[in-house]
Amino acid sequence: MYTLYIANKNYSSWSLRPWVLMRERKIPFEERLMPFGAGPPGSNRHAFRQFSPSGLVPCLVDGDTVVWESLAIAEYLAERHDGVWPADPAARAWARSAAAEMHAGFAALRDRCTMNVGVRVRLGDIPPALAQDIARIGELWNQGLDRFGGLFLAGKAFTAVDAFFAPVAFRVQTYGVALDGAAAAYAKRLLALPSMHDWETAALQEPWRDPSHEADARRAGAWIEDRRTPPA
Repeated sequence: MYTLYIANKNYSSWSLRPWVLMRERKIPFEERLMPFGAGPPGSNRHAFRQFSPSGLVPCLVDGDTVVWESLAIAEYLAERHDGVWPADPAARAWARSAAAEMHAGFAALRDRCTMNVGVRVRLGDIPPALAQDIARIGELWNQGLDRFGGLFLAGKAFTAVDAFFAPVAFRVQTYGVALDGAAAAYAKRLLALPSMHDWETAALQEPWRDPSHEADARRAGAWIEDRRTPPA
């Protein structure tokens, strides 16, 4: 059985991608959650190097094979399991392109709207770069939903491209990001998936608080609500 190493469900958007993909595609795995330490940013790398060559999560272990980086994990799983990417060539090409764009881009969204599942934040000012990222998310989502005519971005079934945008759905919820048309309904549809509900439930119950992640979320705007169980 696969072993998937992840970090805090409240914060780790990168960890969510393969986790939700494997859950939705019904690929069995054992979860190993390794919380972020309390040190400065980057201090976790030494500890995480015990299981991940990069010192980062997520990391998938399959016997003697170790796969790190969420996009590489998706491709590794696609070689072994049907349905990770769409079967239709045009949909598959679009899905891979959109997932790669998410993997490498949207820096303003990541920086300004860090993933923090358990809080609700009223955004302050929206810089042009963030507005551009939000507009592009809406454009991509509406394009995929319209072109392939399904409930998900590349058709009727949940595939890797949906997994790569799943963390954005949590950001939409946390920061009240406004999207147009079918994109808004798609975000709600992702959040309603049983796997996403399970991830959120676990995130709310986590006792850990990482100072750097907390500070990032506070810089985004005014905190309206913190739904997490108070730390012990």
